[in-house]
Amino acid sequence: MPKAKSFADLGGLVYSTEVGKTCPSCKQAINNCTCSDDETPEGDGVVRVRYERKGRGGKGVTLIEGILEKKEKLKIITKELKKKCGVGGALKEHTVEIQGDQRDLITQLLSDKGYTVKRSGG
Repeated sequence: MPKAKSFADLGGLVYSTEVGKTCPSCKQAINNCTCSDDETPEGDGVVRVRYERKGRGGKGVTLIEGILEKKEKLKIITKELKKKCGVGGALKEHTVEIQGDQRDLITQLLSDKGYTVKRSGG
């Protein structure tokens, strides 16, 4: 392995005692990172809808993965799905979580929007 001539050759700063973890791309604090919000996730173009209760104290959520949209568009889709289902939910990274077993309704709503939707996990 070639020897690095400077600190920047090693990839730069990854942690600072002032701000904590930093993004290697934009060199900002992880909380202030702007480069990851602009990314569109990669995938096969199939939206997968599944129901999960594991690790949630017995309370189930419907997980929606594979929507190939930017973060801002995903926030709008999440808000719309929560409103149509009449429940709460959240957007975590590129996974939409909707409270309760809403698989049938979400599958229908996303199909109407033009997405290819599959139910997964049972």
